[in-house]
Amino acid sequence: MTIVKKIAISLLALLVVAGGLFIPQPAKAANQQEAERGEFIQKAVTALNLPMGDGSSITFKDVDKQLAPYVEAAVTAGLVHGRSASVFDPHGPLTREQAFVIAARAAKTDNKYSLKLLDRFKDKRDFGASLRPEMAKSIGLGIMKGYADKTAKPKQLVMKNEMRAIVSRLVKMSQQYPGTPDSGDATVAFRIMGTTDIHTNLMNYDYYQDKTIQDYGLAKTGVLIDEARAEVKNSLLFDNGDLIQGTPLGSYKVKESPLQKGEVHPTVAALNALDYDVMSLGNHEFNFGLDYLDNVIEGADFPVLNANIYDEKTGKNRFTPYVILDKDLMDSKGKTHAIKIGVIGVVAPGIMRWDGAHLSGKVRAEDAADTVEKFIPQVKKEGADLVFVIAHSGIGDEHHEKNEDDVTWQISALDGVDGILTGHNHAKFPGDYADVKNTDMKQGTINGTPVVMPDRFGTHLGLLDYELKLADGKWTVVSGKGSLREVHKESDEVNQKVVDAVKEAHEGTLGYIRTPVSKTTAPLTSYFGLVRDDSSIQIVTEAQKHYVKEHMKGTEYDKLPLLSAGSPLKFGGRYGSDYYTDIPAGDVSIKNMADLYVYDNTVAAVVLQGRDIKEWLEMSAGAFRQVDPAKAEEQNILNENHRSYNFDVIDGLTYEIDLTEPAKYDSKEGKLLNENANRIKNLQYEDKPIDPDQEFVVVTNNYRGSGNFPGVRNAKDVIFYQDENREAIIDYLADQEQIDPKVDNNWFIQPVDGAKMIFETSVRGKEHIGNDPRIKFLENTKDGYAKYELK
Repeated sequence: MTIVKKIAISLLALLVVAGGLFIPQPAKAANQQEAERGEFIQKAVTALNLPMGDGSSITFKDVDKQLAPYVEAAVTAGLVHGRSASVFDPHGPLTREQAFVIAARAAKTDNKYSLKLLDRFKDKRDFGASLRPEMAKSIGLGIMKGYADKTAKPKQLVMKNEMRAIVSRLVKMSQQYPGTPDSGDATVAFRIMGTTDIHTNLMNYDYYQDKTIQDYGLAKTGVLIDEARAEVKNSLLFDNGDLIQGTPLGSYKVKESPLQKGEVHPTVAALNALDYDVMSLGNHEFNFGLDYLDNVIEGADFPVLNANIYDEKTGKNRFTPYVILDKDLMDSKGKTHAIKIGVIGVVAPGIMRWDGAHLSGKVRAEDAADTVEKFIPQVKKEGADLVFVIAHSGIGDEHHEKNEDDVTWQISALDGVDGILTGHNHAKFPGDYADVKNTDMKQGTINGTPVVMPDRFGTHLGLLDYELKLADGKWTVVSGKGSLREVHKESDEVNQKVVDAVKEAHEGTLGYIRTPVSKTTAPLTSYFGLVRDDSSIQIVTEAQKHYVKEHMKGTEYDKLPLLSAGSPLKFGGRYGSDYYTDIPAGDVSIKNMADLYVYDNTVAAVVLQGRDIKEWLEMSAGAFRQVDPAKAEEQNILNENHRSYNFDVIDGLTYEIDLTEPAKYDSKEGKLLNENANRIKNLQYEDKPIDPDQEFVVVTNNYRGSGNFPGVRNAKDVIFYQDENREAIIDYLADQEQIDPKVDNNWFIQPVDGAKMIFETSVRGKEHIGNDPRIKFLENTKDGYAKYELK
């Protein structure tokens, strides 16, 4: 072989990269390079000869001084808006869809273009749901051209030569429609800011750990509110409820320092201080009864809404169903325009189950989506130019059952709804729910309607941003977008107005939570509450049992066997690796009780049969994935779709859980999945197989007692008590100078030969494995979690 050939072969070998042959390509010609967003706007503004200023009115931080006048002119003309209020992304790529939408917005025409125009393209589903009307317009105007294969390729990037062709068509179109774009019509930027599910997290303070934190609390969200309000000339601020319950501060204002007539509740005082415009009621507003709620509402400087709760006697709305706000909006030229904004509020009808003891016979709740549909014509008739819905209802999906709790999807599909602030699910939108039909995460829309769900506890602020146009005396929405902003975790900055408004209640709560009630000889933790019997659960079930035993004396159920149900209420998951019960040995104070039992539930007792208890436990066992004994690789046994608070342990029985069986019920709604599944094995009472016909009393909480849990829903009777489960625990511990946490190991997960069953919990759990031979620490994973094996 010649030297030349050897060199050639060596060079060829060097070009083989990552399993393939790398062949150098010539650089793209200038006209084949990708167009940038800012470049397109500059050329479009120049071609249309739009009036330009100095660029000072825009709020985008990433637009330089040279480009700013062009972006300002495009925004003023209603052609474009940014990625967010502060980000325009001038150097970002431009898709065909974005280019044609901008071009369509430039056309001043009263012609209507049917969405059926999109049907000519095989890839019509690739069009963004909220942009389809404008895409149809661009087709009808002849701006948007498809390809020979009958595709539109809306997500394909625009090259520079194509950009010039689009701008050329845009100029021709502007000549066909004189006055395009019409700078005489008013274009207005308008913003709705929203919070939800604050749950009395007013200060950036974790009362359960008795320490300051920086990742949630209305005092942190208030910083975002001030920033977002300063970015725009026109804004409103809404809250979506679940405001007055959730932390020891909420309990403090009920139990220790009860709200007095004429006193402003600290949560309302905080909203007053931040100048909220409207609030709608959440389900937890009803936890303390209607009289208490009425007292809370009286202190508000803003309307408090609900449209789907009716007085049982009169049949009329129990609360203010909607409000129409008169607002003066300022356009980009400084001119003001009057507008009427309608706001309707609804809540999940489940309040009648969850707080039936307070509400039954006094009020009734109607379907939330049907209620909104009922009130839209009335709100429009009274002059509303725009209609917003504050829905304390989860996202849901396209399937609608009467009086279900999650119906935001249905509300978003209603004609006349311009935007929705939702909540209840303690999740994020945009962000979560990407698999739900007709969602657009980039635009933050469902069914083309802007929607925001800003998580919980004040971790996020929701933003609904609009470009509005006033033409011929009528307001129209040019564009709308939903987005979220997270609090500044790296900063210790707080909103001083909130701090000042809640100072007295916060300091009172600190004294309340630090009051010792007992001592414990060992730590109480929930790190392994889903995989083995747990002392933090058992102390709850014992306290509940003690409470009901005393209150049931002399009743018709006095002689029935008494059992008690509890669950690991704090078990990481969506709340993070710090979200676990962790009470050290020593003094046990009220703050520890809040850590031990998170929710302000009240005690309930259900009367049911042995067969119902079996189904109850089968539903609970849905917390686990099925294990295949034939697989040698690791198998994660925890079902992330099953909330830990729905994994009930029932003390007073013994049983085993067989994970080689499939789950019997759906984790979300308790629907039957596998009729013959049998995960619960060796279920016994007093060392004998449980009698399916025998009646029992099982102590639980009002949430479970009034819910739709399998087994529980067959209960013969449910007795609701007025005292909180947490108070029952405090009273139980106060009667004992010292507790010695132990477990009776009344249940366990059966070992599976040949299978490597793993699970995740906090890395701090490895300090609390003890001498348990079945749990083995494997390795740290991420974000404070670690992997363990259950042998």
